[in-house]
Amino acid sequence: MKIAVVTDSSSYLSKEEAKENNIYIISIPVIIEDQVYHEGVDITTKEFYERVRNLKELPKTSQPEFGELNKLYDQLADKGYDAVISIHLASTISGLINSLNVLSKTKTNIKIIPYDSHITVRLMGYLALEAARMANAGKDLETILARLDDLRSTIDENIIVNDLTNLVKGGRLSNASAVIGTMLNIKPLLTFDDQTDEIVAYEKVRSIKKAYLKSEQRFAKAQEAADFPYRLIVIDANDQSENDIWTADLQKKFPNTTIEQSYFGPVIGTHLGEKAVALGWIKDFEKV
Repeated sequence: MKIAVVTDSSSYLSKEEAKENNIYIISIPVIIEDQVYHEGVDITTKEFYERVRNLKELPKTSQPEFGELNKLYDQLADKGYDAVISIHLASTISGLINSLNVLSKTKTNIKIIPYDSHITVRLMGYLALEAARMANAGKDLETILARLDDLRSTIDENIIVNDLTNLVKGGRLSNASAVIGTMLNIKPLLTFDDQTDEIVAYEKVRSIKKAYLKSEQRFAKAQEAADFPYRLIVIDANDQSENDIWTADLQKKFPNTTIEQSYFGPVIGTHLGEKAVALGWIKDFEKV
C-alpha cells in the first residue's frame, strides 16, 4: 500500500522538510480586515504580526475550502497513493478534522484517515515527520497509526500569554473566567487538557520568570516519571530573543535533552497574540 502524509500549515514545518519527507501541506486561511491570506503562502509570520499589532478588530482563522481539500486528495489518488494519513490541529480548536471525516466518507478513489493530533504547532509537525519517515520506509498503515498514537500520548506543553483577549474572544479558552489574569498582571499558564484536549488555564503566577520555572518543573516531573527520553521545544510568537534566552537556560538545566526552537505562525498567533511563548515536549522519536 502506498501511503501519503498530509498535515496543515499550523505544523510549522519548513518547505524543505515537507519536500524532503514528501509531506503535503494544507494552508489554513487567516482573515485580516476582511482580506483572506493563506498561512505560509501569501503572508509570512513577520508580516502577520506587523499587520495585526495595532488593529482594532482581531484577525480570524477559517477552514480551508472543501473543494481545495477534495482536489488535493484526488491529486494524491492520481499519483498512485492508496491511502493518506491526514494529521491536523486539535478538533477542539478547529473544525478541519470534522470536515475531513465527512469528506473521507465520500471518497472511493483513496482511503483518507483523518488524524486528530490533539495539539498543533511543531509538536504536530513531529507526528507528520515520523509518519512520513515510516511511510517512506514502507511501513504499513496499522504500524504507522500505532506509532502516532504512542507519540501523541506523550505530548504535553505549557503556554504563556501576555493577554488572554484573543483566546477568550475566539472561544478557544474553555475556562474563560481566567481572563481575570489580564487585569491583575498575572501570567496564566495554559495547556491542552489531557481529557478534553481543550485549552485551559491551570495556574497563575506573577512574573514571566516564575512562569518559566513552573513550566520547567512540570517538564522535569514528566521526565522523571517517564521510562524514555523526551524532546523539548521552545516556541515563540514573534519574540526570537526571548526564545533564545529561555532555550540557552534550558540547555544548561537539561544538558542530556534534545532542545529545539520553533514559532507560532499566523494561525496560532491569531489566538495567542504576539509575545506568547511555550514549552512543549514529546517522546524523543529519534532515540526511541
